[in-house]
Amino acid sequence: MHMADALLSPAVGGSMWLLSGAAIARCSARVRTEANDSRTPLMGVLGAFVFAAQMFTFAIPGTGSSGHLCGGTLLALLLGPHAAFLTLASVLVVQALLFGDGGLLALGCNIFNMAFVTMFVVYPLLFCCLPGALRSTWRMGAAIVMTAVLSLQLGALCVALETCLSGISELPLSAFMLLLQPIHLAMGLVEGGMTLAIVVFVARARPDIFTGGVLEAIFTAPPQKYGLDQNQM
Repeated sequence: MHMADALLSPAVGGSMWLLSGAAIARCSARVRTEANDSRTPLMGVLGAFVFAAQMFTFAIPGTGSSGHLCGGTLLALLLGPHAAFLTLASVLVVQALLFGDGGLLALGCNIFNMAFVTMFVVYPLLFCCLPGALRSTWRMGAAIVMTAVLSLQLGALCVALETCLSGISELPLSAFMLLLQPIHLAMGLVEGGMTLAIVVFVARARPDIFTGGVLEAIFTAPPQKYGLDQNQM
């Protein structure tokens, strides 16, 4: 859901730069204090994976925006929200500087729409607080898919709001959302399924990655604790 510079006014673009910059500074300080050296290589590997996944984009007609998989939910689950935010923000910065994806004026909006919304709005409020999310693999799977879907839906909503606030789009807000939301709903379902498959694969191959994270309870605890069978994971 990369936004182009042409969709934004300097006021809206600059305001989102300030907000995203403050979030980057806060997350950088948080990650430094956590001092988890084992997570640094994982950030690099996952950042490269998300970078490659986001290269498969397609234009959304009539909006000046593009759609693609985001990867925010996967990063949040494997890295935690603060390290995940920095990883995804780094991917978006490289894309803007080297490939012109979104442009520099829109960079603050793109970081907010794809990284901030996922890590600090949807992930903590939906996945981490969803009752029973960590009591069975089925509930966990549903929570992952719902988090991915809602992240893309809210991100697309932010694109429409930021464009309309800039006063540039000729489309009314309702028409803009009608173009964006159904496409991102489909992408969210695909991303949710892919995220779930990757998380289960990583849990089987490297369960130690989840130590200390929100999924530790279901992937590292004895299966009898939740009445689970590891063969189902």
